[in-house]
Amino acid sequence: MTSTIALVDDDRNILTSVSVALEAEGFMVRTYPDGDKALSALSEKPADLAVLDIKMPRMDGMELLRRLREVTDMPVIFLTSKDDEIDELLGLKMGADDYVGKPFSQRLLIERIRAVLRRAEAMKTRTHGAPPAPGEEDKTMVRGKLVLDPLRHSVTWDGRDVTLTVTEFMILETLAQRPGHVKSRDQLMDAAYTDDVYVDDRTIDSHIKRLRKKFRMVDDEFKAIETLYGVGYRYREA
Repeated sequence: MTSTIALVDDDRNILTSVSVALEAEGFMVRTYPDGDKALSALSEKPADLAVLDIKMPRMDGMELLRRLREVTDMPVIFLTSKDDEIDELLGLKMGADDYVGKPFSQRLLIERIRAVLRRAEAMKTRTHGAPPAPGEEDKTMVRGKLVLDPLRHSVTWDGRDVTLTVTEFMILETLAQRPGHVKSRDQLMDAAYTDDVYVDDRTIDSHIKRLRKKFRMVDDEFKAIETLYGVGYRYREA
C-alpha cells in the first residue's frame, strides 16, 4: 500500500526537490509552505508520516507538532539545523520520531522515513492485539540496567524511560546485542543506515555523544558505552 508523506517547509526548493525524490520512490506527497496550512489540512486528514521543518515563520515545527499531537499520533520527522539540540530533546518528548539535520541527503531522509514507517506499523500491529510473529516474545533485550524493546521502540535505564530517535535506537541495539564485543563505525553505519547511504565517521560519533548525553540525563554515572580509540565502540554490561 502506498504511503502518503506530508512535507512542511517554508523553503520551496526543499519542497520541490524532496517531493520529486519521494515520488520517484513510490510515495504520495502532500506539500505545505507553512505551519498554519499544514495544521488545518493534517488535522482533518493526517498523512502516514509528516516531515516538518523545525524553523518556520508564524508557526514553527515545534508548535505545529504540539497542536497535531492533540488530534493525531501520525509519525513525525523533523528537519533541523545543527544548533537545535535543545529543541530536538523537547521535540522527542512531545512525540517526534526522528530528526534529519540540514543540509541532508535525500537518500538519507528517505531511509529515515522508511524506518519510522516500519516502526509505526509494528507498533500499530501490537497495539491492535495481533498475535506476535514466531520469536517476537523473546526480543526484549535486558543488559544490566538497560531494557530495550524493539517491538515498541522503548528503552529504559534502571526503570527510567530514555527517549531515542530511530537511528540512536538502532545503534544502541547493535551495541547491546553482544556486550563486550567491539563494533566498528562501519558496522554501526550498516546497522543504522541501509541501501548504501553514505555517512562519515563523525556522524556515528555524534550519535554516540547524543546517546551518552540522554542516558546521563537519567543517570549521571552512565558509562555503559565505551570508546576504543581507533577501533570503535562497545557496550559494557555492568
